[in-house]
Amino acid sequence: MFKTCFLPLLLLLVAPTYAQGRPSEPRNTPEQYIAEWKEVAVKKMKEHGIPASITLAQGLLESGNGNSELARQGNNHFGIKCTPDWTGGRTYHDDDKKDDCFRKYKDAAQSYEDHAQFLQKSRYAGLFELKPTDYKGWAHGLKRAGYATDPNYPNKLIALIERYELDKLDRGVDVAYKPAPKPGSASSGKKPNKHSNSSDVLTYSTGRAVEQFEGRIKYVTAKEGDDFRKLAKDLEMTHGLLARWNDMDKDAKLEAGQRIYIQPKRNTAKSRTTHTAKADETLWDVSQHYGVKLAKLAKYNGLSEDAKLDAGQRIELQKPKRR
Repeated sequence: MFKTCFLPLLLLLVAPTYAQGRPSEPRNTPEQYIAEWKEVAVKKMKEHGIPASITLAQGLLESGNGNSELARQGNNHFGIKCTPDWTGGRTYHDDDKKDDCFRKYKDAAQSYEDHAQFLQKSRYAGLFELKPTDYKGWAHGLKRAGYATDPNYPNKLIALIERYELDKLDRGVDVAYKPAPKPGSASSGKKPNKHSNSSDVLTYSTGRAVEQFEGRIKYVTAKEGDDFRKLAKDLEMTHGLLARWNDMDKDAKLEAGQRIYIQPKRNTAKSRTTHTAKADETLWDVSQHYGVKLAKLAKYNGLSEDAKLDAGQRIELQKPKRR
């Protein structure tokens, strides 16, 4: 009897002491999270055209500064759930329903890349029509496209961006906070590559000058001997992605002076609604000239993507209005 009663009593006395003696996991502050992931967010902006401010604000909000159970156990910083085509890791947490399936990643850096790929889905296409600095438009657009069910989601993102001045990153201006990020923090993933920033533009250590076409699409000007692999190395991107954004073969040779877009072209032209073709001009030439996706031009005009145009032919640069 004594032995039977003594053991539970001993456990009751020891358990609280043990629990109190365990070191608690260090928690990230918003400033530490931003300092750790801002360069990755800028890199994704260069690669995919998603404002760095939006990426960071979503990461802060969805992961609780990297402290949430989903972020710590599954390296999932954006709350992206499993989809029927998802073949990666899985982790289960209560959300809209009990034991909702969420994507699980090897490290948090994979979560950032998957987030960028996730926003390439067609339902988010309209967001890329916005100016890269229009973080408010992006915040409201994400909600309209169904990224989150919380009616206050846009306002929460905007509040974070403005509180921590994350919109500076969209303009190429650095933000810095103290204290510095904790070494070995739980949100750590693959260490981000360093980018050099001037006071008002995004720059690269290779000296590539980045310009904007009509204030909305970033591009570089090809030099003699350039190809997509060389450009991709200089810009820290993948050559296949650069080629796809320019509707070109990844092994294509580039001409000196040629405009090469380093983020997706838009669905419509900004400055004009139509174009009058010149002799020997192709639909691709028009696509590059106005920064409009080749597939969209082909659809608007009922042409194939490799179509050669007749001199004087009218080309619609925007979706024709129904009559």
